Amino acid sequence: MLPYNKKLVPNARTLRKNMTPEEKHLWYDFLKRLPLNVKRQHNIENYIVDFYIAQKKLVIELDGIQHLASEHKKQDMQRDAVLSTWGITVLRYSNESVRNNFNAVASDILRHLGLSFSDLKPLQ
Repeated sequence: MLPYNKKLVPNARTLRKNMTPEEKHLWYDFLKRLPLNVKRQHNIENYIVDFYIAQKKLVIELDGIQHLASEHKKQDMQRDAVLSTWGITVLRYSNESVRNNFNAVASDILRHLGLSFSDLKPLQ
């Protein structure tokens, strides 16, 4: 069982209520349609991840431009290393990629999940 930090629950709840436009786009237009349970703003150990698919031990992170700074890159690498000790794979996409190459991002996620577009639930 993955470690769960109860102190992060209020922060995770706030982040779920205030998703970025890119997170909303990925969530409502793609991730909700997956035939797997996807958790938004889920906490693992001392981190809150954007999206987590427990059945596949997969985290999906959307990164804004602040993640291009060397300080953030180092923090992201440390975070990814900690998550990998739990057998979790982290997929990172820039907000720009979600905005400008949405189908490529969705295709890449599906590839990592071993799924195809035909596996998606219909839009409601």
